[in-house]
Amino acid sequence: MFDRCPGAAHIRTPTLKIKKCPECGAEVEVFSNDISVRCSECGFTVYNDALSCVQWCKYARECVGEETYQKLVGKKPDR
Repeated sequence: MFDRCPGAAHIRTPTLKIKKCPECGAEVEVFSNDISVRCSECGFTVYNDALSCVQWCKYARECVGEETYQKLVGKKPDR
């Protein structure tokens, strides 16, 4: 049995992906835990379009932690 979900490992320990800016073609560094980054050449917002288990897993909040969950999902904590 896993202590934590292996599917969320790239969120807890971010990995780097180089994407191409769709606006100007420059290389943009996007980490797996980034929602979006701005292109340093033209300022265009480049989105991380990889589907994350955080978006659908009912245990995501427990797995990645409240702060990371809020950053990725964009909801306010229930009180």
